[in-house]
Amino acid sequence: MTSATASGPAGAGHRPHRVAVLALDGLLPFELGIPHRIFGRPKDDRGRPLYEVLTCSVRPPGPVETDADFAIHVPHGPELLATADTVIVPASYELGPVYEEGVLTDELAAALAHLRPGTRLASICTGVYVLAAAGLLDGRPATTHWAQAEHLQRLFPRVRVDPDVLFVDDGDVLTSAGVAAGIDLCLHMVRRDHGTAVATDVARRTVVPPHRAGGQAQYIARPVPDPQQASTTTARAWALGRLHEPIQLRDMAAQEAMSVRTFTRRFREETGVSPGQWLTQQRVERARHLLESTDRSVDQVAREAGFGTAQSMRQHLQAALGVTPSAYRRTFRSGAEHPEAGLSR
Repeated sequence: MTSATASGPAGAGHRPHRVAVLALDGLLPFELGIPHRIFGRPKDDRGRPLYEVLTCSVRPPGPVETDADFAIHVPHGPELLATADTVIVPASYELGPVYEEGVLTDELAAALAHLRPGTRLASICTGVYVLAAAGLLDGRPATTHWAQAEHLQRLFPRVRVDPDVLFVDDGDVLTSAGVAAGIDLCLHMVRRDHGTAVATDVARRTVVPPHRAGGQAQYIARPVPDPQQASTTTARAWALGRLHEPIQLRDMAAQEAMSVRTFTRRFREETGVSPGQWLTQQRVERARHLLESTDRSVDQVAREAGFGTAQSMRQHLQAALGVTPSAYRRTFRSGAEHPEAGLSR
């Protein structure tokens, strides 16, 4: 996990983390707006913005065509990329040789040459083609809209394309699937920078789910559940109220009066993951919230989140977040310093 650094959101003198959004001809207005909506919301405890979101193009300031019946005026040229802490490339339907041949245009190559070493890079949907054509994804995992995944893999065989996930976080380079998965990616980046409480507040204000794990499957050619059939909503609500207790699959299925087999199939259709994966995700989120917002020891947090032991929770947080519970708390605990005594490491 990469936390806010002196050059990022928590920097000295409060310099907001600068997010540059690269607007290309043929861009999708919805996806262009996602970074502005998500990163434009977070503020520190003094009401100061944690991010500064600016839009640039590969040309001097001026109009950029969209895939709709209007153009947008972009106020910054490519030199903005040299000042960015994070650069996001939204989708475009007019990538030309980038999409057709896997090579950058001279204009785009010149723009990307402004990038500083260490800049965090992200793409939404077909924006991944730009990162791949620049050689930034060679040997790395990435994703895009499921409808483009096969083409992306053929065009860039050195990229490890995963067509089944919402987004991929590979540290300094992140990629997402199409459209609304860009929201999940941007919320994940806010969560990575500032913790779950800040990201959840942004999600609440945006009226979207606070967390969909990157490993959750894209909804590819799955049959739509019959609306007359029972869903698994009741079982999920029941489980969320009992995360601190042992929860068996048969107990969840019983809440919907289904067999385990039927319940498991229906659950995956509706959430994209198995009941066991979903429970682990919810327990990780509960643990994150408790580590950020309370002084409970790691042992207590582990019990309340349903992991049972600190060792079990440590393993799950390490797998999901790449950090130990104590390291997570030190990074993301808001407010005054809390006592470290008694924490299990």
